[in-house]
Amino acid sequence: MRRLLLLPALACAALANAAADNRGEPIAVAFKLDPKKVHEECTRMEAGQSRRWHWKSDAPVDFNIHYHRGEEVFYPVKRDGMRGDGGTFTAKSGEDYCWMWTARDKAAKVDGSIAK
Repeated sequence: MRRLLLLPALACAALANAAADNRGEPIAVAFKLDPKKVHEECTRMEAGQSRRWHWKSDAPVDFNIHYHRGEEVFYPVKRDGMRGDGGTFTAKSGEDYCWMWTARDKAAKVDGSIAK
């Protein structure tokens, strides 16, 4: 039963972040990753739109910004073993872009934001 309740909670959090991004409000990035687990924050961006982003972690994580076209995955930004990063990302094409963090062998706590 616990798992069933968790899925609606995650969906609500994703919808809240998408609504915040659509209003121009920063998306708060604050989560804990168990070893080998993944967390994503996704938003629709049209060509030429930009997002400022930054994050820090208490343990090394793999990080990327990616999008999907059919079965193919494209990685405009990809970094391994980072404890933090940031910058401005500008979309070259209209896509649903995802900021993704993957824990390595240790749990990690990640904090930051994604903003217009």
